[in-house]
Amino acid sequence: MKPTLLVLAAGTGSRYGGLKQIDSVGPNGEIIIDYSIYDAVRAGFGKVVFVIREDIETEFKQSVGSRFTGVIPVEYAFQELADLPAGYSVPEGRVKPWGTGHAILAARDVIDEPFAVINADDFYGRAGYHLLFEYLSNSNDGDSANYAMVGYVLRNTLSDFGSVSRGICECDREGFVTQVVERTAIFRNGEDARIVEDDGSETIISGDTLVSMNFWGGTPSIFDHLASAFRGFMSEKGSDLSSEFFIPSVVGDLVDQGVAKVTLLKNTGAWFGVTYREDKAMVTNNIQKLVDAGLYPEKLFQ
Repeated sequence: MKPTLLVLAAGTGSRYGGLKQIDSVGPNGEIIIDYSIYDAVRAGFGKVVFVIREDIETEFKQSVGSRFTGVIPVEYAFQELADLPAGYSVPEGRVKPWGTGHAILAARDVIDEPFAVINADDFYGRAGYHLLFEYLSNSNDGDSANYAMVGYVLRNTLSDFGSVSRGICECDREGFVTQVVERTAIFRNGEDARIVEDDGSETIISGDTLVSMNFWGGTPSIFDHLASAFRGFMSEKGSDLSSEFFIPSVVGDLVDQGVAKVTLLKNTGAWFGVTYREDKAMVTNNIQKLVDAGLYPEKLFQ
């Protein structure tokens, strides 16, 4: 069975100021998701699953899902605040989504095959899809779960207009990820980056650091691990109205416990995204350069 592409598209776009998943960036009104699906189809993926919220279902299906009719099979899963383990309820005042780990868990009933995970608002470049497709097509769980992550150079993933969240990666000599630490306030600092901790302290790290952009490859075994970890998260942090259940933290814990191995697939190619509305001009310009270079057609899916 061909691998599936899981697209996380339920984010509120609070920092961006709108539903950024359907904001055009291409020369003929294309959105970032169009380029992601185009690259995934060329790499060989067999199905797309969008994780969205029920309140944007109609608009999303009309504006996005309909674009891929006849191109690739499309299914949907819904990330909702009330999708919680038995015995838990949404705390009063909670409006923030539970995070990327919870979004992936939302797809547990529609994915039975190896799959890749991407954010809807990130442009990952064609090389990453080929790397993950090849990995997923030739890898199975053994004594431990076998997952993969496409890592990007940190300086290529920063915004000029504010902070970003990134999973800082470390790997061993064999190319397996040993640690992924989520940092939620990373700022550009020349060719390097500046991390601001919760207590206000700051750390400068190299711009060459490899980071997670939520471009993961895994098997359905991850859903049981996510469900177990989410129960623990709800017990410890569920009452915190701003807490998030991050997939890098879950995978990092599985690696620490020896339950999973994660192969780091290095990608030094293009990445860009729209964390802030001001990022859109940069994304539009970069895509136009790729079109001008002949890497993408003027109109996709002709």
